[in-house]
Amino acid sequence: MFPTESAGAERDTAHAAVDTRAAALCVSIHDVAPATWDACARLAEAVREVADIPLTWLVVPHYHRPGGDAVRMEAGLAQALARGDELALHGFTHLDTAPRATRLAERFLRGSYSREGEFAALSAAEAARRIQCGLDWFAARGWPVRGFVPPAWLMGEGAWQALRGFDFDYTTSFRHFHPLRRAAHAGAQDPATLFSPSLVYAARNRSGRLASPVLADLLALVLARRPLVRLSLHPPDLRYPRLLRHAQATVERMLAQRTALTKAAFAQRLLTSTDPSSPRPASSVHPSRRSRSDQSGAVPRAY
Repeated sequence: MFPTESAGAERDTAHAAVDTRAAALCVSIHDVAPATWDACARLAEAVREVADIPLTWLVVPHYHRPGGDAVRMEAGLAQALARGDELALHGFTHLDTAPRATRLAERFLRGSYSREGEFAALSAAEAARRIQCGLDWFAARGWPVRGFVPPAWLMGEGAWQALRGFDFDYTTSFRHFHPLRRAAHAGAQDPATLFSPSLVYAARNRSGRLASPVLADLLALVLARRPLVRLSLHPPDLRYPRLLRHAQATVERMLAQRTALTKAAFAQRLLTSTDPSSPRPASSVHPSRRSRSDQSGAVPRAY
């Protein structure tokens, strides 16, 4: 259902129990493009029915599906930036156009799992070209971009090699949060790759819709004493009220113990927390917009 780690990824080196005062929740909206804008905007509204938290929007500059209103999307993203959200680069076309895979595992990841893993099998040169095209698109609009998240969380060796040539603060795979910036101060420890499998819904098939909320709950338990929980929302999630209610209940539960941050803010926190000369970042839980007595829209914890 979910991808394995790419061969080029660094392994997890951070296993310490979390200081709950600094524990973070990062909520991201994937596949943001003109064709998906209405669904993405409604996902953001659903999250903010629970709490007005900063979000990370994963933007695809040249999405392979046509349609939608680019002007309206860009106006909405400009408003999101103004309110403190983050825009991250999420590939360029979100479509795997590389030659057909020959190895069994790769054929599964690039076929059965997803045909949208754009960076799964690109050469370093082609991966760098597409990343640069995406950055140029952001620059033309005057928008900052600190993170790169590959479509379907898939990156081959060529993409990893290309990524090292750019000035991103972080990238993510399905299982890990990868800080890319080195500590700026002598004596400071470079931030470590964090084990943080994303909570995500498999909305495209019935078995996935039934199983993924259960898996998300199990993952949340596994990550309870980890510094980061990620919740990743996709446009198809909006079609299924049960998944949306589950996401809202998850956000509300997480905010009782975690601070909501954008991914860029979390990457910056990792840098400051490994710098012995920097003060510990303050942590403040975002208050829920739902009262404790208004739980009618929340999904029960047992499935």
